[in-house]
Amino acid sequence: MLLFGLLGPVFAAGRGLNPVAALVERIQPGQSSRFVFELDEQQSPTDFFELGSRGGKVLIKGNNYLSIAAGLNWYLKYYAGVQIAWNNPRPRLSNIRFPKPKQRERHTTDMLVRYYMNYCTFSYSAPFWDWERWEQEIDWMALHGVNMPLSLTGAATVWRNTLLELGVGKEQIDRFIAGPAHQAWWLMNNIEAWGGPNPEEWYERQARLERRIVERCREWGMEPVFAGYGGMVPSDTAVWRQLGLTQVQEPGLWCGYRRPAFLQPTDPVFPKIADTYYKNLKALYGEEARYFAVDPFHEGGSTAGVDLPAAGTAIYEAMKRADPGAVWVVQGWQSCPHPEMIRDLPGGDLLVLDLFSESRPMWGGDLRSPWRRAEGYGRHDWVYCMLLNFGGNVGMYGKMQRVIDSYYLAREMQQADSACARYLKGIGAVPEGIENNPAMFELLYELPWRPERFDRTAWVETFAEARYGHTLPQVAEAWRILAGTVYDPPYESLQEGTTESVFCARPALRVERVSGWGSSELTYEAGETQRALGLLLEVAERFRGCNNFEYDLVDVARQALADRGNVLLKRIEAAFDRSDRTAFKQLSDQFLSLILLQDDLLRSRKEFMTGPWIEAAMRWGGRRPEKQDFYRRNARTLITTWGNRYAANVGGLHDYAHREWAGLLHDLYYPRWKTFFDAIIRGDLPPADYYPMEAEWAAGVQPYPIHAETNPIEMAWKVYDRLIEKP
Repeated sequence: MLLFGLLGPVFAAGRGLNPVAALVERIQPGQSSRFVFELDEQQSPTDFFELGSRGGKVLIKGNNYLSIAAGLNWYLKYYAGVQIAWNNPRPRLSNIRFPKPKQRERHTTDMLVRYYMNYCTFSYSAPFWDWERWEQEIDWMALHGVNMPLSLTGAATVWRNTLLELGVGKEQIDRFIAGPAHQAWWLMNNIEAWGGPNPEEWYERQARLERRIVERCREWGMEPVFAGYGGMVPSDTAVWRQLGLTQVQEPGLWCGYRRPAFLQPTDPVFPKIADTYYKNLKALYGEEARYFAVDPFHEGGSTAGVDLPAAGTAIYEAMKRADPGAVWVVQGWQSCPHPEMIRDLPGGDLLVLDLFSESRPMWGGDLRSPWRRAEGYGRHDWVYCMLLNFGGNVGMYGKMQRVIDSYYLAREMQQADSACARYLKGIGAVPEGIENNPAMFELLYELPWRPERFDRTAWVETFAEARYGHTLPQVAEAWRILAGTVYDPPYESLQEGTTESVFCARPALRVERVSGWGSSELTYEAGETQRALGLLLEVAERFRGCNNFEYDLVDVARQALADRGNVLLKRIEAAFDRSDRTAFKQLSDQFLSLILLQDDLLRSRKEFMTGPWIEAAMRWGGRRPEKQDFYRRNARTLITTWGNRYAANVGGLHDYAHREWAGLLHDLYYPRWKTFFDAIIRGDLPPADYYPMEAEWAAGVQPYPIHAETNPIEMAWKVYDRLIEKP
């Protein structure tokens, strides 16, 4: 039942072009005529694409349009040397030679679920996207074979309409629904109201945007996963009385925030609320909606007094009343899903996302995992997922070899009919933030199409050649270095996301992490990223104008400079410990100058600039200053204090979403560090609390550039020249 909709022929957009040809036209008009896209509509237990030629054109054949799109992406990378990426969504194709495959090349997969996105992605990356940006992302999904994307835009509108229909007042709704940048944690039952109240027109615009997103996804044959109903209700006791709720539980706090209340499934009003919710969801986004994400008790929500089997059954039955073919999609994270909650549910109607498969897999095959469940998820289907990014933080990072090895281990155990791996149905990328580390996403979404285990070192060399259109020995060596350092942390590491840049940390003489659950510990020699930068610069002129190369060059330079900062801070601590005031002053001045150099470097690429993030938020306010202020404050708060003082300082959320971006470096991270160093040099105690400084920036209105202001190759050379100076 779960996979039925993914096996059959896929709907073709009836606008003169099939979806794949339309995608090519969006990349560059007039280029689809260079291809023949052929749909094989015969039923197949696997997905496949074939590359060949016909009539002097490139032929790409597949069993559905998403398979054909995945084949197009494979062809562009490995034949034409064109890689579609977040930094390079619309490359110019007319100047590219499209060689014809000399013989047929066929790839198949029985991994029929290719999932994408995390609740948090909708807050750390996508809260202010418009249709143009979403259209670009859906094209990226199609090229990577994604057929099951999480789709939360417009979820708040479903809730608003549901509560209004149930008789809840607008002011009460405003005290429940979170603001645009904090939707993820509200939908996961962690917070309520923070960042709001939302303008009325925001709800309508979100719904219109979601309808366009869903329509395009369905043209491709993707199955959007919508937010379902799992018992969340406002914590406002007046609402409980108004709705006649008698069995409500308050599940405690999350990082200092009061959670929404949980309505027990045995409450007679539970079915009414659930049915009203699904009716409103389908009214907005179509009767075809049948995949629903529900994650009750996420990250420590109290289950005391909750009949977990009954709760699971009630959530499941509510979905089934809405759609007999409904499937519950749930995150495997920490103690969720609670085994008792899913134990009695039938197999095939629950899909578990093994969220952190590359570090803390639950599915049972990795005996060293601290989250291992010996029996996996029982009879329930599951997806091998890569989480990779936390908080949208910037940094080159990924467990490249472990992603590969763990996936093929799961496949081998599945083929051996191991109980814990038997119900593996696919792969998924579930990052908290995107638009970084493109190598890891290319790797993950190629796994289903590669039948045999492979080594990361050989793969990154082919990746680099595909990414830049051609390669040179220096490029290959640089990527081998990266594959053995930033993309090869210790196997047993449980690190959550990138090795964090100490430039972004609240100042201290010893910085172990920037965010509450991150790490700044280097697991490789800092000079290695500098060496990779030097190799890329040797041949930079040969790649001048190559979008992907210049983006990567800046990213490697940024990483090398951040790594130097990490080492330099340890030398500053040593100077302080030996009371060497002269050395301390000299080294701290060097550290501050590195932050400013990093800021200058990152002004060479808009992807590493603060301005586009804030500008995208303010566009939602139109020309009304008061609305612009609302969205700007949402955007600036999320990436600094995250929330209020208590959540920032006690709840551990300050700098959780820190960004090593031009603008933030200059106007927040640099002043924080300078204040700290100046106090020590004067013999004063440094500030005990940096929240006021951070809150002031979050409330600021100063504009930031939205276009690159410096040259990436020239700035990378400046960084390299600085790195090779004698310390």
